[in-house]
Amino acid sequence: MPAIPPKSFDQYPWWMRFLFRRQKRTYGEVLTPSLLWGRSPKVFATFGLLYAAFERRSSPLPPALRSLVMVRVSQINHCAFCIDMNSATLLKRGIPLSKLEALPNWRASNLFSDEERLALEYAESMTTPTLGVGEELRGRLKNRFSEDAIVELTGLIAFQNMSAKFNAALAIPPQGLCIIPPNPNI
Repeated sequence: MPAIPPKSFDQYPWWMRFLFRRQKRTYGEVLTPSLLWGRSPKVFATFGLLYAAFERRSSPLPPALRSLVMVRVSQINHCAFCIDMNSATLLKRGIPLSKLEALPNWRASNLFSDEERLALEYAESMTTPTLGVGEELRGRLKNRFSEDAIVELTGLIAFQNMSAKFNAALAIPPQGLCIIPPNPNI
């Protein structure tokens, strides 16, 4: 149960109820974070548009890479809902279960490409305050990614941090979207 309950369905604006019905068809239920973000309709709309911008087909970042980064940021922030949701998306994008299971210890695994390793290192550096992003890491990013891709990757990591921190702070539980249970040791 989240720390703040959702409003009753009829208290949300009509356009949000339409989106909620679409979520119910897609996921079998309305996603709890949507109900809570929906307490502030303008913020909910902006949040949704920003998410859609990161998930557009013309993104300079491959979908699987985006999902790997989002799951890792979710793990670092201990966001059970985000791990559930982003892991389900990652698996739908064709990443094998073994790679998802190796993600918390990606440095010790040979399942990740050089590009994925760099993106994951960047995600961890941005997400973990004690690490931070230094010039050496920025230089390696510039050698591997275009400037537009770096900006987008930075925005995606910041977005997922915001989402994960919101959900974790409000104790939003997983909704059973992923076929595997979250790892309690993350």
